[in-house]
This record gives sequence, structure tokens and C-alpha cells, in this order.
Amino acid sequence: MSAPLSFIKLTFLIAILAAVGQMTQTMYVPSMGYMAREFNVSAASMQAVMTCYLIPYGLSQFVYGPLSDRLGRRPIILAGLMIYILGSLAALFAHSFALFLAASFIQGMGIGCGGAMARTLSRDCFSGLALHKVNSLISMCLIFSPLVAPLLGGYLTEVFHWRSSYLFLTLFSVGVTIIMFTHMKETLPKTSRRYDSVATSYRYVLSHRQFQGYLLCLVSTFAGVALFEAAAGVLLGGKLKLPATTVSLLFILPIPGYLLGAAMSNWIASRHSEKRALNFGLVAIAIGSLVIFIPGVFGYTNALTLVGGATIYFLGSGVLFPAATTGAISPFPHHAGTAGALLGGIQNFGAGMATLIAAMMPAQNQLPLGALMLAMSLLAVIGLHRVNKTPMPPDVLGSTL
Repeated sequence: MSAPLSFIKLTFLIAILAAVGQMTQTMYVPSMGYMAREFNVSAASMQAVMTCYLIPYGLSQFVYGPLSDRLGRRPIILAGLMIYILGSLAALFAHSFALFLAASFIQGMGIGCGGAMARTLSRDCFSGLALHKVNSLISMCLIFSPLVAPLLGGYLTEVFHWRSSYLFLTLFSVGVTIIMFTHMKETLPKTSRRYDSVATSYRYVLSHRQFQGYLLCLVSTFAGVALFEAAAGVLLGGKLKLPATTVSLLFILPIPGYLLGAAMSNWIASRHSEKRALNFGLVAIAIGSLVIFIPGVFGYTNALTLVGGATIYFLGSGVLFPAATTGAISPFPHHAGTAGALLGGIQNFGAGMATLIAAMMPAQNQLPLGALMLAMSLLAVIGLHRVNKTPMPPDVLGSTL
């Protein structure tokens, strides 16, 4: 198999694996009203579906990562997908809200394998600029699939029934499982596997100063994105009293900024340096935060600065995510599973804590959102400052190992 085909094939496999988890997270959102009526619960109670899905999705990555360093990536992915399929079937046929929540929990527990392996498979096969390039493409897929999923879910609900979304997810995951079984080769040979204890593996990765810095940068940047997503509906719909259709449109407007940033990340790194890409991303998220923060200081809330600031922040995030992910996992060719699990799990946990703090703050205007996003930007600066103080190992610039 030629190197370009290997690159395209692996990127495709990672993208469809990650898409299963990302689509599950948002596909049911347009159907929440229908689901609440059928299960005879309040609309607010439907928020528990997201919680029951995300908690095992994040925590299971801490298990899948170290296991994949010992057993290989392929069996972990196939086992996780089988668990996810069982959860999707349970959700499809659940006729009580309690059973549906349990099914969502099983879905998250299974597809956590995708969250961990999306960052791990690329490290097994690529390094240097090629690793940055594949991470940029994967980053674009990760933000695109949850954007498409609600549109597809809404269409299926209107034409058929809300359960058709879970039928789609079941069939899609079955298709991904078949593709993985027939086309994915093991990327971690037995000679490269690690058999030290899980605690030893985690201590080894977490003690690495470069990993610590990149992890802080990724967690804080991702938390800023989550903060906007959590607060945008409240401010645009509740504070500004905009129609639901307008809120939906404004909510997705910053997404193209992220896609552009992910494309720029690889371009800047290949023509200048990875450090230049990281610095560009930091400046962008800081500017985006200030565009939201400054009007809030004067008590203003308006859609232009909210969406405009978020678009600039998302642009910077798109640049930072692939660059920082590449920098974080590059030093760990033999602990890539553990490193990928830590990145995915802690990012989700950090975003959850940030949104929890935001929920406890009064949202009279956009000041709290701007202040928290600015604080996340400063934490990202601190993280990369820690990286810059670390002696960097020579990087291998090439396509494949």
C-alpha cells in the first residue's frame, strides 16, 4: 500500500470511528420534545440523556487507552463498538425513561473507545508534519459531524419518528464495525506493546512536562468552546429574546471559523513551524474572548459581539487543537493509548467542570461568559509557556514510521 493511500485510509477510518460518538451526542437534540412526551417526563429531564452519555464516554477512555497499549488497538475498537451497538439497540427499543438512560450510558461506555483511539491511531502510524496534517483533518471531522447530526436527526424525526435516529445510529455503527473488521490492520505490533501497570503508565505520561503543558492548553481551549455552546442559547434566546430558528442559525455560525482554523493549522506548521501555529491560535482565542468580554464590562449583550467573538475564538481553537494534540502525543510512541486516553478524558472532564461553574453564575449579560473564556485563554497561555520551557526532543519529519 502506498504512503498517500495509507494516509487517506487511516484518516478515513479514524474519522468514521470518531463520528459515531460525536453524532450520538447531538443527533437526538431536535427530538427532545417528542421523546419527553413519549416517556412522560419534563423537557428539562431530557438533559439527563446527555449526562448519562458523556460521563461514561469520558471515563471509559481511561480504561480503553492503557488496555490498547497492552492488547493492541484493533480488539479494543471492535469490543467498544460491539458494546455501543448493544446500547443503541437498547435505546431503539426502550419504552421507559429509566431504560433509555441506561441505554445511553451503555452507548457512551462503548464508544469511548473512539474518543481514545482517534488520538492514538494517528500517533502509531505518523510523526512530525504528517501527524499534524492527519490531526488537522480529524479535528475538522470532529467538529463537522455533531453539526450535521442534529439536521439529520430533525429530518428523520419529522419524516418518520424520533426512534429512527437511533435506528440510523445502530446501522451506522454496524457499518463502521464491519469496515473496521475488514479493513483496519493492527497499528501497534506486539513488539511495541507495554505491559507495565496502568498506574505506572499514567505516572510516566503525566510526569512529562511537555505533555502537562499541552494538556492544560487543550483542556482550557476546549472548555472555552463548551462555555460558549452552553451559554449561547441562554443569552441569545433568553436575554435577547431571539426566535428559536435565529438562535439555531447563530449557534452554528462560528463552526466555519473552526474548520478554517483546522485547515490553517497544518498550513502554518508546514510553511513556518508548529510553534508559530500555536502562537497564532493563542492570539486568536484571546482576541475572541475580549470581543465578548469588553461589551459585557459595560453591561451590553448583543448577537454581533457574541457570535463574532465566538467565531474568532473557534478559529483559534481550530489552529490549536491539532497542533497541541500533535505536540502532546508525539513523545509517546509506546504509550500513545494512555496519552490519548488522558487527553480525551481530561478534556471532557475539564469542559464539564467549566460549564458547571458557568451554570452557577448569573447570566445578566455576556460578561460572565467573556470573563470565563478569557480565563481559559490565559490558562492556555500558561500551558504553552510550560511547554516552551521544556527542552524539546528532535522531531521526526516524515510521512510514516
